Amino acid sequence: MASFLFLSLLFSFLHFTSSIPSIGITYSSTVSPPPPPLPAKVSSLISALKITSVRLPDPDPSLIKAFAPTNTSLFLSISNSHLPALASNGSVALSWLRRHVLPLYPRSKISLISVGNTVLDSTTIQDFSPFLLPATRNLHHALQELGINKIQISATFSFFSTITTAFPPSSAVFQQPAGDLIIKPLLQFLEQTNSSFLINIYPYNLFRLNSEIPIGFALFQDNPFNFRDDPVTGIRYFNLFAMMADAVLTAMAAMGYQNIPVVVAETGWPSGGSQAEEVESNGVYAEMYLKGLVRHLKSGAATPLKKDGVAEVYVYELMDHSGGDNERGRKWGILTENMTMKYNVEFSSGAKNSGICLVAIWFTNWLLITSMNLILGFVGIQG
Repeated sequence: MASFLFLSLLFSFLHFTSSIPSIGITYSSTVSPPPPPLPAKVSSLISALKITSVRLPDPDPSLIKAFAPTNTSLFLSISNSHLPALASNGSVALSWLRRHVLPLYPRSKISLISVGNTVLDSTTIQDFSPFLLPATRNLHHALQELGINKIQISATFSFFSTITTAFPPSSAVFQQPAGDLIIKPLLQFLEQTNSSFLINIYPYNLFRLNSEIPIGFALFQDNPFNFRDDPVTGIRYFNLFAMMADAVLTAMAAMGYQNIPVVVAETGWPSGGSQAEEVESNGVYAEMYLKGLVRHLKSGAATPLKKDGVAEVYVYELMDHSGGDNERGRKWGILTENMTMKYNVEFSSGAKNSGICLVAIWFTNWLLITSMNLILGFVGIQG
């Protein structure tokens, strides 16, 4: 009986640790301060920070190759400008893979490729959304043709151009007509290919748009007033990130795809902005957000609605840069332009080590209890 109890506890803890989302970082090489750091230096730096997952929006082959000696998982993104060509001809997808994947994989541990980024955003100059699905399918077929079956293919969306509302999360659905025309068939594709749904979640942007949101709720701060109750589900939310994530899960479930893993492709808090009114864009708040995010994810409760609802989270981003019009000069990096660390944040999830420690503790306790039972039993027999 005791052996059965121990094995049950062991497997339950192993399952628990596997549900903790991995925490990665985005590195944008094309927007780094000139000249950009050498790929080997970037790879070594990320490894030194104990970050095991990296998103590369500009996946230069030399940069992908630099991660080959490491155990870093790579998430590559293809820019929107490539979508028309990828959608029109399968040979273009093969050519892209022969340059960025085939010579480097599996030594460089590429796990995920996003076809485009936030194609539904109305701020883009050109509408790339008609090319998204055919480009995604062509890239998937090209991978199969090359005999590569362990790299997920998906597409990245923005919360604000995709989800109708963040509160209450139970009321969230996908915005139309893109929901039925683009997202639903993509979700069907993701389910068929065992891939993840990718979305950017920025509590900072939602906080800026809604003056009723307390700053502490956006920054994972613990106080008696930092919560919101969903009137339908009764779930109590203690931070804005979890609320937004559950809104995404609810919208997916409304379409019948509640079992597809969600990857947060971008999240973060700026430490500086070009607009004078952005007083909340500062280093103190940015560090509070990052520390709160990591603490929240390490707790194993990424979303209240579904324990394993979020599989991975990528912080935006590794280094500060001047940015473009969309970034409005904001500084999102955990490092300065000269690669100096700005915050004291431990990004390593520690799930593997904590699981080993928990199992070791329970094994020790089991041995003690079993030994005591044997001793007491022996004493009872002697008596």
